[in-house]
Amino acid sequence: MRNRAMVPYAWGVLVWNVLVALFGAYVRATGAGAGCGAHWPTCNGAIIPRAPQVETLIEFTHRATSGLAFLSVLALFLLALRALPKGHPARFGAGLSLLFMVTESLVGASLVLFGWTAHNVSAERAVVQMVHLANTYFLLAALALTAWWASGGAPLRLRGQGAVGGALLLGFLALLFLGMSGAVTALGDLLFPVRNTLEALERSLTSGEHFLVRLRVLHPLIAVSVGLYVVFAGYLVAYLRPSPLTRTLAHALAYLYGVQLLAGLVNVWLKAPVWMQLLHLLLAYGVWLLFLFLSAAALAQGARRVELGEGGGEVHRGTGGATWKDYLALTKPRVISLLLFTALFATLIAARGWPGLKLFLVVALGGYMMAGAANAINMVVDRDIDARMKRTSRRPTVTQRISSRDALLFAFSLALLAFLILWWGANLLSATLALMGLIWYVLVYTLYLKRRTWHNIVIGGAAGAFPPLVGYAAVTGDLNLFAWYLFALIFFWTPVHFWALALMIQDDYRAVGVPMLPVVLGERVTVLQIALYAVLTALISLMPLLLGELGPTYLAFSLILNGLLILKSLALYRHPERKAAVSLYKYSMLYLALLFVGMAVDRAL
Repeated sequence: MRNRAMVPYAWGVLVWNVLVALFGAYVRATGAGAGCGAHWPTCNGAIIPRAPQVETLIEFTHRATSGLAFLSVLALFLLALRALPKGHPARFGAGLSLLFMVTESLVGASLVLFGWTAHNVSAERAVVQMVHLANTYFLLAALALTAWWASGGAPLRLRGQGAVGGALLLGFLALLFLGMSGAVTALGDLLFPVRNTLEALERSLTSGEHFLVRLRVLHPLIAVSVGLYVVFAGYLVAYLRPSPLTRTLAHALAYLYGVQLLAGLVNVWLKAPVWMQLLHLLLAYGVWLLFLFLSAAALAQGARRVELGEGGGEVHRGTGGATWKDYLALTKPRVISLLLFTALFATLIAARGWPGLKLFLVVALGGYMMAGAANAINMVVDRDIDARMKRTSRRPTVTQRISSRDALLFAFSLALLAFLILWWGANLLSATLALMGLIWYVLVYTLYLKRRTWHNIVIGGAAGAFPPLVGYAAVTGDLNLFAWYLFALIFFWTPVHFWALALMIQDDYRAVGVPMLPVVLGERVTVLQIALYAVLTALISLMPLLLGELGPTYLAFSLILNGLLILKSLALYRHPERKAAVSLYKYSMLYLALLFVGMAVDRAL
């Protein structure tokens, strides 16, 4: 049920409050928050200040616009009570909006009354600044839902949403955390300005600096991590709750977050001018509201719900009786083993020896959990084709010992724990890179490329190249050219390894319609591609020698290993038979493992 008078007014109140919130950010960014002194609600002891200075005029104008915002929300609440019937969700949204408007006013008043304005550098101010940002987010969310429901949006169905509900809740918490970290960063930019980005980085890494300075460097990495997850969650939700609206909102969310990240980089480059801070905050509000509208569309009563996989149909409930072995099987331990090996040996390579037991175990545990989470999601997505392939027909999602809901909840829990473990035990960069690997594997390879093009493994296989980056960054805290060499090595090695496997099981892929290279272009083209990628892998493996990163010990390893790789690839090219494919497939795993061993030994010596 819609009310013609209320709909435009509700949207207008939302826009007005966004503008008022931006003006509040302008007050903070210009240091004009103390323009009315420690007086509230009066300004320097007067209702209307006389002969005000610029700072006083700015602060008083903000208070006046905030007062109008309060009255507009109060009027919205009264209009909802009068115009809408009992039980209408917009009435609840309007009441929630009024509640958050009251708390917004109280938080703003506390900043003034306790002197947490202008050049105050206390920890209390930072905490209240974060609370203020969170309350603003909640206020805008309540106003947006009120306008959404007043416009005819269906009420939300929160129960029984399973992994979709969990993914969205985690997304909201991540965006909230990102916003609060941004509030602290903006406060640091105001109180501790820098001449350039290099100075900001140096000061943030200097012990003894103020905590606002040291926290500044974390915000860009948090932004990338949260962005990766939010975009991933948006597309996953649109996949599970398909409609033109959810798909449109998921695309818009991805594009807007990309613009937001770009704006953040420009903000850093320009040393955070006021106008850029406001644009950055406006985009943050836009991302928050888009994610909210996507959630409202996905969780609406009557929204279409489908099972992951091409088959669609009812939600897979599972038969129950799953054991810890079934959940372990979700992580694909055998597949992970080589990935984990490269991550762990990357720590040895980066440290030029033993990186320490704690760091080694953190990378082992965090790396396994993140890769296991990616594999669990992959099993849910591919449940329909796994059931028709002999190699995968006993997976717990196929036998229905584990439901899709429980498998996804397990995967999200693993991913979150992995991220926190890597952040705590190593650094935020390594955690972010691990998350990037998961999202690349699930979003780019599994959901988008795998069933569409034979290029799936060339592009999507980059997910397997992230583990050494994780291990390297865990030790060094950054990524130099040598770290990216490790990435490139696995990127070019992957087609050799996987297409050899694809040759062995091409009949299975053909039966389920997955366009792997042997299925689409035939064996002759596949073995030629394998040979070409083997040569490229060998050339890539020699690059660190030219860069001076590795020496004669590694040279001996690489010459022997690459010689065998090329010989086995040529043998497969001459005789494209199963026996030759099996031999190359098994050797390719040994090749990569021993190459990393050679690098670790050489760097240690």
